[in-house]
Amino acid sequence: MFDKILYPTDFSEIAHKALPYIEALKSAGANEVIILHVNDETCVNTLRIFTAQDVLALEKRLKDSALNQIAPLEDELRSKGFRVKSHIDNGIPFREILKVAEEENVSIIIMGSHGKNSIIEIMLGSVAEKVASRAHKPVLIVRR
Repeated sequence: MFDKILYPTDFSEIAHKALPYIEALKSAGANEVIILHVNDETCVNTLRIFTAQDVLALEKRLKDSALNQIAPLEDELRSKGFRVKSHIDNGIPFREILKVAEEENVSIIIMGSHGKNSIIEIMLGSVAEKVASRAHKPVLIVRR
């Protein structure tokens, strides 16, 4: 039923709380997890007053940081018997999540309810809320 899982993460504590739910689906036939981290382009775009070199350096640091944080997640999920694929993208988080969900034809999206930018989410709506209201796939949102 849920063969392929999309796990969007911002590496926050609440995102990490989604892992037991992913692991629980292993016994229900899930065998692949796609880990997705999106560097929010609106944050990077605010830095456009700096030189292109500065922006590229920041984007590289963000990607390197994400790679370092994804590696243990990949190891943990592989140790549970999952095939694992990772994506690190730049963009608007909810749009990238929906795009990857469709491109990868996932069975379910499992994500935390709020990320690191809770204040922004309160004012603009959470990424999880936007994903849940627009996704063509089931979405499991793990609360704090």
